[in-house]
Amino acid sequence: MSKIRAAITGVQGYVPEYVLTNAELEGMVDTTDEWIVTRTGIKERRILKGENKGASHMAIPAVKALLEKTNTKPEEVDLLICATTTPDMVFPATANIIAAGVGAKNCFSFDLQAACSGFLYTLVTASQYVESGKYKKVVVVGADKMSSIVDYTDRSTCIIFGDGAGAVLLEPTTDGTGLIDYILRSDGTGEPHLHMKAGGSRKPASHETIDARLHTIYQEGSVVFKVAVTNMADTAAELMERNGLVNDDIAFLAPHQANKRIIEATANRTGIPLERVMINIQKYGNTTNATIPLCLWEYEKQLKKGDNIIMAAFGGGFTWGAIYLKWAYDPK
Repeated sequence: MSKIRAAITGVQGYVPEYVLTNAELEGMVDTTDEWIVTRTGIKERRILKGENKGASHMAIPAVKALLEKTNTKPEEVDLLICATTTPDMVFPATANIIAAGVGAKNCFSFDLQAACSGFLYTLVTASQYVESGKYKKVVVVGADKMSSIVDYTDRSTCIIFGDGAGAVLLEPTTDGTGLIDYILRSDGTGEPHLHMKAGGSRKPASHETIDARLHTIYQEGSVVFKVAVTNMADTAAELMERNGLVNDDIAFLAPHQANKRIIEATANRTGIPLERVMINIQKYGNTTNATIPLCLWEYEKQLKKGDNIIMAAFGGGFTWGAIYLKWAYDPK
């Protein structure tokens, strides 16, 4: 009997309407369009506007469209996992809110937090439920409203992040497609270099923490850049090597959209030319857990059944990893 694997059988994305351009940022902080594009590759990003709107407000329309696109009834979903760094609230889980919003009343749901690597961690976690034979339809969501934790007076971080959501449907397959292999790693000693200082149980919200702007992203850019380039690129290369893959075998590299230079370094390390690297950072910036599913969504029509795809990511904590999968369907 052929091995059961978890295959992506559909992908969908959602980004807010509001576009925050580099020109607008020039009026907010001491920066220029040329400086931003040269160092990050970002030209604009999407921002979720409106009162009382969180990550779920982007994830729900993404999942609804995914279910419609794949002819899946909400009641058929067995499990829904949301990778997010910016949940709607501490509890309940944003995944619960999404499930209720799309009518997936027969599933169980939970959130997973691994910073920018969260979508990969969640995809691997979800695949175990499918490969066990227990579940037939699992939805994996990556959604973040990064604008909610960005300090728009800090020019080193406010230029990077945007808001968005992406979702994929996982189903069992025995035809050799699906998730083939993965490497996931973490190193908690990276905490001082990329974190949010307040808002957790260690330092709950107070007038002092709010006045000191401690509820926003803190990043030591040069340290994070060096570690991200090394770990993301090396892990992708290691995964290819242990599966006997060379650059010509890879249809696309789908890297986390953190920084154009990190993307290029990962491509160089794996030997994959940029024309076979999924890149949309120029339009959306770093949407954290949504970057990779948004890439898959935008490149979906270029993918065909059997294509080898390498996904790679790096996030705060530190977390990083790579996934090797064979695409499961032809363009629709």
